[in-house]
Amino acid sequence: MSPRTPRAPRTRLRIALVALVTLASATLTTLPSPAAQAAPPVSGHLTGTLSDGATWIADVPDDWNGILLLFSHGFGALAARNAPTDAVRTELLAEGYAMAGSSYDPHGSMWALNSAERDQFATIDAVTAQIGTPRRTLAIGNSMGGLVNAQLARDGGGRIDGALGQCGLVAGGTDLDNYQLDAEYTIARLLLPGQDVRLVRFGTSAEASATADLLTKAVVAAQGTAQGRARIALAAAYLNLPAWAPGKDRPAATDWTGQQEQQYAWFAQGILSFVEGGRYAVEQSAGGNNSWNQGVDYADLLAGSAHAPQVRALYRAAGLDLRADLRTLTAGATIIADPAAVRTARRTSSAGQGLEVPLLDIHTTADNLVPVEQENRFAARVRASGDGALLRQAYTERQGHCTFTTAETVAALHALEHRVSTGRWDDVATPAALQRSATVLGLDGAAYVPYNPPRLTVGRDHPAPSTSR
Repeated sequence: MSPRTPRAPRTRLRIALVALVTLASATLTTLPSPAAQAAPPVSGHLTGTLSDGATWIADVPDDWNGILLLFSHGFGALAARNAPTDAVRTELLAEGYAMAGSSYDPHGSMWALNSAERDQFATIDAVTAQIGTPRRTLAIGNSMGGLVNAQLARDGGGRIDGALGQCGLVAGGTDLDNYQLDAEYTIARLLLPGQDVRLVRFGTSAEASATADLLTKAVVAAQGTAQGRARIALAAAYLNLPAWAPGKDRPAATDWTGQQEQQYAWFAQGILSFVEGGRYAVEQSAGGNNSWNQGVDYADLLAGSAHAPQVRALYRAAGLDLRADLRTLTAGATIIADPAAVRTARRTSSAGQGLEVPLLDIHTTADNLVPVEQENRFAARVRASGDGALLRQAYTERQGHCTFTTAETVAALHALEHRVSTGRWDDVATPAALQRSATVLGLDGAAYVPYNPPRLTVGRDHPAPSTSR
């Protein structure tokens, strides 16, 4: 894809887009008939409703380039979106792309993995019935939508031609809930000893909020002592929490105190509210608790963490016995999953993972909500399936979740198009090439860097316990 078009035509196009008349909604539940496919294509802002009640939207420029971008949104309100940000939408419409996306089924949980993939494929049918058959369809998804996007890349051969994932939750719902449970359990067991803290099987969102509040207050109180800070670092290691927070300089590689302070900043900003709220939504979707810690050896788990040296150093400085705490955690680990919920989550909330089309994933290096380590886990599964040649991953040096610039997103999309058009990645998805491509756009900067994510700190893949508790 060539660099961006001159500014004047873009300005005229954007003015024209604002003036377009919104077309009437359409409900489409079956594949379009040949007559509908032959209808003259339309442009503007289109809306519709699918058979399960999901809504969809699309924006189509007058000078459509024939490429349809299908956007999968992340966790949150079940409202139709067709771009990761307004700025990305404006830029890509100006480049001639059509953009579409659905709300997913509004009757379910915000963890809408039971319907998202189906609704996204149905959205392609609904949109193409109005605008005509694209010469190419590319999928884009971020956060939870990055997991949906990986599912589309796995199952979408013949429906989509390639996929771009952003900050994707590609390790899947079961891994997510398991490593989050390890962190929550560590806080409850070591910072609230003797208290019965509900960590799973929330009956209401209020119960989840109460647990988040209790755990957060425990962390805030513990930060006042060296012993408490060491134990917070241990929980952060199990949470795969980055040691680089927004508004702060990255601490040195052996600045263990500075790293812990920045991990604490993530806790103080309320990350546990997101964790517990997300758990409640996943449990609603899966029909029960899909995570467990029975059988987890917490010493072995820590040994595989990139943060293990930091934890050991802080425990030594605090005069705490790390091995004693790890034995306490292992001995008290009795939470068992609901087998049916595990099966449901693995069916609906995992990427698998084979690939049928090329997939480029991009991720920030310090993601507090979907740790960059998930990319390591995902890549191993793709390679094990024999589809490693279809996957490329790239990283931007930045804190936060999905904090990509418009230039970084557009450059990644152009790299994916090169792979789809030529059948080769060549060097377009390398950090240097993506940085050059993003910079030449002259938009809002870029920070692609060489990076290899550490291993995700989570228990090994194995069947969940077969009885519920």
